[in-house]
Amino acid sequence: MKLTDELLTLLRRPSICHLATVMADGSPQVTQTWVDTDGQHVLINSVQSHVKTRNIERDPRVAVAVADPEAPSRYFQVRGRVLEITTDGAAEHIEALARRYLGTPYPWYGGRDQVRVIFVIEPQAISGIG
Repeated sequence: MKLTDELLTLLRRPSICHLATVMADGSPQVTQTWVDTDGQHVLINSVQSHVKTRNIERDPRVAVAVADPEAPSRYFQVRGRVLEITTDGAAEHIEALARRYLGTPYPWYGGRDQVRVIFVIEPQAISGIG
């Protein structure tokens, strides 16, 4: 499934994003995150030890809701699968996202010893409102 131009625009802005993963007991887990794209996939940067990473390692199915920061009722939902969890370039990626979202370097909330990862999400279904 191809990302639309309208969705790509939101993914390249400091847009409001929520990532849903599946817990071991089958219940949903939702986290607000920063979001990005490589033009083909949705990219989420996280920490290797976080619950969402463990959930994705067990079950790669995810859903992402990305809202327009200027009109939050206008959003897209992307359902898909995490194709890859990589540490390659993840620290540099979080720095770039911090500049986009905060306008400053990343504050390393949990300390610089955290291992950053990027989730590479293949879109399988896209819907939207607004």
